[in-house]
Amino acid sequence: MKTHTLETAGADLVYDVRGPLPTADGRPPLFMIGQPMDAGGFAALAARFPERTVVTYDPRGLGRSTRKDGRDDHTPQIQADDVHAVVEAVGAGPVEMFASSGGAITALAVVAAYPSDVTTLVAHEPPLITLTPDGPAAVRARAGVREAYEKHGWGAGMAAFVAMTSWEGEFTDAYFAQPRPDPAAFGMPAQDDGSRDDPLLSDRSWAVSGYRPDTEALAAAPTRVVIAVGEESENVQTGRTSVATAELLGQRVTVFPSHHGGFCEGEFGYPGKPDEFAHRLRQVLDGAS
Repeated sequence: MKTHTLETAGADLVYDVRGPLPTADGRPPLFMIGQPMDAGGFAALAARFPERTVVTYDPRGLGRSTRKDGRDDHTPQIQADDVHAVVEAVGAGPVEMFASSGGAITALAVVAAYPSDVTTLVAHEPPLITLTPDGPAAVRARAGVREAYEKHGWGAGMAAFVAMTSWEGEFTDAYFAQPRPDPAAFGMPAQDDGSRDDPLLSDRSWAVSGYRPDTEALAAAPTRVVIAVGEESENVQTGRTSVATAELLGQRVTVFPSHHGGFCEGEFGYPGKPDEFAHRLRQVLDGAS
């Protein structure tokens, strides 16, 4: 693996390349992107594609990528510009792309703005919360996570986030009537560490989850777009947003093994099924539905 730093006007973007460039078999590189997950979250999945040249990167302001634009928010449009810059720096486009969570939203913005950058996009569980039938309630639930974080710190905020993302079905009055979740019940610290800048728990990434894809641009792009969902996510928020995104694009979701982090080995506390996930991703990239 070789690590590079791309200096742009707004950020110094750090990206990793596993494998040769130009690629050994002439197939385009496979980009793996996330948000707020950085490149480190794709180590297990990238290792399961030894035959491919895999590129991962840290979004600006996250991981090793530092900002120079004076901002602390995250938007799909700015991140799409960054991904485009990395694709150009690699010099082997158009590429194939697997994108997860907020990265899947960034990737949809990439295809809309730079349609010649990506041949196939597998967008895994994009949390586009305003697309679901209960969008206003989902926005209210998101605000509740921020409120818990602002009032009580990281542990309380993360407990509220877990409660929100594990809730099954629409956000009803029963959801909002629940007592504030106890961080200790999730193995999280109850004491306030004083931080208020977490990209997941603050409002700094609300432009990501509130994004609405440009359906006309996506339809006009030559890119094959696949919306993927984990089989364990069917009734929770990211499963429902995946279905809603697919329907917005006039398609059906493609089912993958495991859950939202199903390509991870357990480094984030909830092991997925990375072997099965990689097998399924390989099938889909090769053209399977």
